[in-house]
Amino acid sequence: MSSDVSPILRRICSAASALFIVAALSACQVRPLYGEASGPGARLADIGFSQADHRVEQVVRNQLIFLSSGGQGEARAPQYMVELQVVSAYSDILDDEDAVGLQPGRVVVTGTYRMSRVSDGQVLKAGTRRATSLLDVSRQEFAELRSVRDAEDRAARELAEVIRADLAVALAKEPPPQATWQK
Repeated sequence: MSSDVSPILRRICSAASALFIVAALSACQVRPLYGEASGPGARLADIGFSQADHRVEQVVRNQLIFLSSGGQGEARAPQYMVELQVVSAYSDILDDEDAVGLQPGRVVVTGTYRMSRVSDGQVLKAGTRRATSLLDVSRQEFAELRSVRDAEDRAARELAEVIRADLAVALAKEPPPQATWQK
């Protein structure tokens, strides 16, 4: 008789544990870990960015717009404005002209930014950040140009993430806008 009870008991225990897991998971909610709908994360979408002067600066600007708006695009009426200047520099790590094959290289993208409030022009955050991307450079001209461009793009996207984090910290310190009540 104990052999008949064992499978039934297993089924009851597995059904009870499945119900417990379903009940526990039903209480879970998907929310941003460090953001809230009305906090600094939502205010990132209220940032406007200055126009870019060259390709690498445009990559940084586009990535900043994407990250700050959650993919929704530029702010139509920005509450904050970021003036952005980006410089890219490529250099060989080893300067060996006799070497055969790939040579190591480095691309450094430096971004200087200043975020100000549109309403009164007060500067909330200013800084300079840098991102480095390493690459292997071929002696073929097109391959070298392509690998440098790819490294610039990688460094530009990384720089945009760092600048976005700085802007989020500055907005977290900013008091929330005062609500205007109408009668």
